[in-house]
Amino acid sequence: MMKKNSFITWVLLLGMTAVVASCGLDMPKEKKTSYETMTVKKQDFTVPMKFSARLKGQADVTITPQVSGQLMRICVTEGQQVRKGQVLFVIDSRNAQHEVEAARANLQAAQANLTAAQAQANSAKLEFESNKNLFEKKIVSSYMLENSRNSYNQAQAAVSQARASVTQAQSAVNRARVNLGFCTITAPVTGVIGEIPVRPGDQVSPAINLTVLSGNTTMDAEFSVTEAIIEAQVQSGLTKTDKAKNIAALPEVTFVMKNGTEYPRKGRITSLTGVVDAATGSLGAKASFPNPDGHLFSGIQGTVVLPIERKDVIVIPQVAVLRLQDKSLVYKVKDDNTATAVTVTTQDAGNGKDFIVTSGLKVGDKIVTVGANNVQEGEQVLFPEASKNEK
Repeated sequence: MMKKNSFITWVLLLGMTAVVASCGLDMPKEKKTSYETMTVKKQDFTVPMKFSARLKGQADVTITPQVSGQLMRICVTEGQQVRKGQVLFVIDSRNAQHEVEAARANLQAAQANLTAAQAQANSAKLEFESNKNLFEKKIVSSYMLENSRNSYNQAQAAVSQARASVTQAQSAVNRARVNLGFCTITAPVTGVIGEIPVRPGDQVSPAINLTVLSGNTTMDAEFSVTEAIIEAQVQSGLTKTDKAKNIAALPEVTFVMKNGTEYPRKGRITSLTGVVDAATGSLGAKASFPNPDGHLFSGIQGTVVLPIERKDVIVIPQVAVLRLQDKSLVYKVKDDNTATAVTVTTQDAGNGKDFIVTSGLKVGDKIVTVGANNVQEGEQVLFPEASKNEK
């Protein structure tokens, strides 16, 4: 029975094949498709150079007391945004107030002494001038004249000494007032309060740091840049003015957070160290970013992106480049539409999809792009005649 069924099945298949043949239907043919290619040309290209950076407030200030005493009040909290001149800490000012009052009392006494000395000097002057007139008329002796002269000179010296005492007393008052002012610590810049390691009631002195105030209206991103990238800006022999002009001519930079968020405000490179690090071959650099809204904080790490304009360069997609050990290869299409591998040297274009070719290709060369990893040496990659016949 099974042999009979197999025979019937074979007959049916043979019949279907005959029907298809009799209807004149063609069996599918293998189509030869071309690989994707591009013709090499030169173009201007912007390379986004990226550097790891760390933010720092342009005016970060360590807040320390100028006088010793008990900390009475802390007027701010950690992380608080403060304005310039705002009160931060208050130190017990009673001793400083007493010093001001004592200095004022000494000043008043010195001023009284000066007044008395001036009055005495005026009297001595009148007596001397009177004796001088009488001596000229030969009414008094030279002895009396010299005595009055000496008294007048002594009185003038007493006035000078009293004036010096007043000056010293006034200086003491000024110092006492300054020390009293030091008991109230205010913000020297606008910024954000850092960690506060002290508490009210603590005894503080100039050796103790109360906090760090990050002046964050402008933030500096500190990073290292290789000498070759901006060699035009760091050539030996440049004057200070030339260097400043070259730095000012650099394009604006962007700051990108570690999570990939791009800070919306652009910055500018403001400084380059004058010495290349012998170990790394790099220069220290700073880029300043405006921070009017206080969104940036000291210590944030991220990336500074510097766009470098490259003129007349060959740019090809990364999919066209094959890595073979330490070599980079692309498949160039010859006149007979077959592929041959050529060695190229490339630089990263910085956009994640292209390479800049520095050697191995010339303008007008045609290369395989998509599918290059499947091409074999000498394989035909373009089929212009087949494409023409299919149309």
